[in-house]
Amino acid sequence: MNNKPLLLIVEDDEKISNFIAATLTANDYKVIRAAKGKDALSLTSSYSPDLILLDLGLPDLDGTEVLKSLRQWTGIPIVVVSARGNEQEKVEALDLGADDYITKPFGTLELLARIRTAIRHSQKNLMLSPGEQEKVTVGHLEIDYQKRRILLDGQEVHFTPIEYKIMVLLARNMGKVLTHDFIMKEVWGPYTNEIQALRVNMANIRRKIEQNPGEPRYIVTEVGVGYRMMED
Repeated sequence: MNNKPLLLIVEDDEKISNFIAATLTANDYKVIRAAKGKDALSLTSSYSPDLILLDLGLPDLDGTEVLKSLRQWTGIPIVVVSARGNEQEKVEALDLGADDYITKPFGTLELLARIRTAIRHSQKNLMLSPGEQEKVTVGHLEIDYQKRRILLDGQEVHFTPIEYKIMVLLARNMGKVLTHDFIMKEVWGPYTNEIQALRVNMANIRRKIEQNPGEPRYIVTEVGVGYRMMED
């Protein structure tokens, strides 16, 4: 599958970070990494990963502060991976919004199982609303939420994680005009102004799905307002 889940590893110990990254890559995940809390916040905003593995002992910000900041604007699943093993700290992290907590040292099978569970719960809770179909078809375009696949004329089209999230957002609001601000908030969070990034991503999406991007069939521009996915 081209649209592999993207995971952000937030870990300042290079050996541990390398080990986790190698494990995840071998198990069909894409990986980005941060060694500092501020970098983690920036990468989350820029890449909107499917899950974050968060160490608490970071050199610039305590992991709990990173967790608090993230939970102010995103529901991305966060699995804490920390050497702090006492019950009070586990409870604090979970109360702050962590989806799970793994104590170092840990086994790779346990880590992978926790990741799968957190992503599965996130997809169930966020991607499909009650009564919502698992896939939607517009013309020759099919979006399969469950399999994270987008097909055009029966052929899978590769999208970056950001592009995929924009496509899903537009598809779930088919026929509605979504403003630039709404899309930016949903994809990058409320504290960023990514209008140029949005335009670049939309141009890339159109090149991938439109026969003639100048005369779009699937996603139209509402000048000065935003974008709308056409209904079939």
